[in-house]
Amino acid sequence: MKGFIDDANYFVSLLDEGTNLGDVIDNYVNEHTLTGKNAFFVGDLGKIVKKHSQWQNVVAQIKPFYTVKCNSTPAVLEILAALGTGFACSSKTEMALVQELGVSPENIIYISPCKQVSQIKYAAKVGVNIMTCDSEVELKKIARNHPNAKVLLHIATEDNTGDEEGNMKFGATLKNCRHILECAKELDVQITGVKFHVSSACKESQVYVHALSDARCVFDMAGEFGFTMNILDIGGGFTGTEFQLEEVNHVISPLLDVYFPEGSGIKIISEPGSYYVSSAFTLAVNIIAKKVVESDKFSSGVEKTGSDEPAFVYYMNDGVYGSFASKLSEDLNTIPEVHKASSITNNKYKDDEPLFTSSLWGPSCDELDHIVEKCLLPELNVGDWLIFDNMGADSLHEPSAFNDRQRPAIYYMMSFSDWYEMQDAGITSDTMKNFFFVPSCIQLSQEDSFSTEA
Repeated sequence: MKGFIDDANYFVSLLDEGTNLGDVIDNYVNEHTLTGKNAFFVGDLGKIVKKHSQWQNVVAQIKPFYTVKCNSTPAVLEILAALGTGFACSSKTEMALVQELGVSPENIIYISPCKQVSQIKYAAKVGVNIMTCDSEVELKKIARNHPNAKVLLHIATEDNTGDEEGNMKFGATLKNCRHILECAKELDVQITGVKFHVSSACKESQVYVHALSDARCVFDMAGEFGFTMNILDIGGGFTGTEFQLEEVNHVISPLLDVYFPEGSGIKIISEPGSYYVSSAFTLAVNIIAKKVVESDKFSSGVEKTGSDEPAFVYYMNDGVYGSFASKLSEDLNTIPEVHKASSITNNKYKDDEPLFTSSLWGPSCDELDHIVEKCLLPELNVGDWLIFDNMGADSLHEPSAFNDRQRPAIYYMMSFSDWYEMQDAGITSDTMKNFFFVPSCIQLSQEDSFSTEA
């Protein structure tokens, strides 16, 4: 079983039948216990394959453009490129990453709402023409620096999630859209489509109804100015569950049939991010310090285990200045699972262990570095491990300078059955060349090698 080396040279373990994610995590917990107890990720690339199959089964009429900033690790980008997705990029760096994989400029859109002039020029230089815009100021920057730009007018949605404080809203109102279209005509900028975005936190499917109606209005408005519109981007906001995807499709499918029917020449695209990668990555962290406190020190919200019982504060070797960075802006969408580290016995806690009110913190001792306010866990010791699943989105960034923290290792895996599923989906050895057979990208150990014949 081989592991992450660096961004240019890494390995994927192919798992035989009977070997699963838990076995892989156990192996690396034992290894890291012996070698330094650093945090690490395990990425199951087969789950990305399954998510793509799910997308094709439910919303085949919508082409996915993966949001690169969500998780830009090389293996993720390579497997999605092989699967044929497009890519939604927010920066020059992201555009360069996907173009190095051989992705054509037509399959890249530049989606940053606030674009640097230098990056607009870079997009023009490399032929990335499709980009979003929601204001006259952005439009003028595009007009001056990208003569071949094809602009998607980003419209606002009535996405009231009840958590608007601190959230910056992007998107033009219908009233402003007419003004932007007038400016585009004067500046000779091509407006070729519309984009909107509905947050995954939004529970009201009616938001899609209004957004698609507004998009149709903008298409008609643009037609009055002589623009040829051919792209509708319905944004991201997909949680990753098949139920939510089917629910969204149930709402939008009949509306697309009415407003943007097949045969109208309108290409429907979307920008899924966490949908593809969240469930594919699991994070293992180590307990580095522990405090015992009185249970009444915790505020209400978790059932007390008893006034005479202790409560525990644990500090982990990863936090908000690392893999839990998204915790600063949103709730943590995962529950910690205890893994008792022991390289000899590999014992885990028993189901009938007494549970205590517990709080989890990162290593900085910063008041912001609070990962889980309260949960019920058995008593842990320094050196024990906690496992967090659904950690593939917005967690694999470059480390901050705090205490020279190392970036967690990433170990990639895929089952043979998932590889065969990719072949059944029509992915040949030629399309997978960058992914499996270029030595500078992925190398398989001799025992993990396999035939490319279907």
